[in-house]
Amino acid sequence: MRTTKHRFVWGVVAIFLSCGIAVTVQGQRGGTPQPPLRTAIFDTQQNIYYADANDRTVRALPVRDNIWMIVGGGGNITVQTGDDGVLVVDTGTAGASSEKVQAILRAISNKPIRYILNTSFRPDHTGGNDPLRGAPAGGGAAARGGGRGTPIAAHEYVLARMSAPTGRTAPTPMNAWPSETYFSAFHDIYFNGEGIQMIHISDAITDGDSIVYFRRSDVIAAGDIYLTTTYPVIDLKTGGTINGVIDGLNKLLDICIPKEKQEGGTTVIPGHGRISDEADVLEYRDMLTIIRDRIQDAIMKGRTLQQVQAAGLTKDYDGRYGATTGPWTTAMFIEAAYQSLKK
Repeated sequence: MRTTKHRFVWGVVAIFLSCGIAVTVQGQRGGTPQPPLRTAIFDTQQNIYYADANDRTVRALPVRDNIWMIVGGGGNITVQTGDDGVLVVDTGTAGASSEKVQAILRAISNKPIRYILNTSFRPDHTGGNDPLRGAPAGGGAAARGGGRGTPIAAHEYVLARMSAPTGRTAPTPMNAWPSETYFSAFHDIYFNGEGIQMIHISDAITDGDSIVYFRRSDVIAAGDIYLTTTYPVIDLKTGGTINGVIDGLNKLLDICIPKEKQEGGTTVIPGHGRISDEADVLEYRDMLTIIRDRIQDAIMKGRTLQQVQAAGLTKDYDGRYGATTGPWTTAMFIEAAYQSLKK
C-alpha cells in the first residue's frame, strides 16, 4: 500500500515537473511526517532542472542521452541514469549545496544512487559524498540517496588523503571515504548498460586524479585536469605538477574524437566551467604548453620566481584564465608551475 502511494506521489511530481511547475514533496516514513523537501523545477524550453525556484544557481544541464551535468554546487557533477540506478561522478560541496543537488537528482530520476565516483579528494568534489551516500535508499519520497552500502570508487591516493592512520583524526567523515579503490592505470565499471573507465592521471593537479570515460555515450568527466574558468589549480603538496597536467590533457585528447571540422564529437565535462569538446581541450593544452615552455626557459636562464611572476609570461591568456584576487590567482599558478619545474 505504501509503495503504491509513493509511486502515485512521484507520478504527480513528474507531471508537475514536465509542465515547468515548482513542486515540493512531503516525505513520510512510518506515518511520521518528514520535513518538506526542497523545491525542484523544470524549464521545458531550455530542458534544464533547477533546484530552487528563487535561486537558480544549482541546475542540471542535459549532456547526451542519459547523461546530465549539475553545476553550481561546487565542482561539476556528472550524472548517469538508467535501469540500474543513478551513478554520480563527484558530489560537489557539503551543506546547502548538497541539499540542492539531491533535489535535482530526485527530479532527474526516481532511482536511488547506486554508484559514486570521485575524480579527486578535494572538498568541492567529495563534500557531498557523505550526504548522498547516507540518504535512505528505500521507496519513500525522500529516499533518493544511495544508503550506507553505496560504493564510492576513486584512486587509492584519494582514500589516503581523505582518511587517516589509526589514532589520528581524519579530515573527512568515514562514510565519505572511497570504499572501492584502484592503484593501476585504470578501473573498469559496467553500469546502466555502459562500460565506464576511471583513468588515473598521475602527478597532475594532485597525485590521485582520475578522468571518467563513458564509452557508449562518448562523454568524459575530466575533473580538475581540465577547466574552462581558470588556470589549473596545481597542488604541489599533494604531488601536483604542470607537466602532469599537460600529460593528462594529452590523454584526454587521445580519447576525444572530433566531429566534422573539429566541432562536436566527444563531449568533455570539465571540473569547473562549461561543456566542451576536443577543440576546447586542445586550446587549453596548447595554452599550458606555451606557458610551461616560457617558464622553463626563464628557469634555464636563472630567473627567480619573482622575476618570472613580473615578466608577464601569461599575459596572452590572463584575460580568460587569470585572476588577481580570489582563491587561485595568476601569481599562485605561476609559482606552482615554477616550483614543479624546478624539481
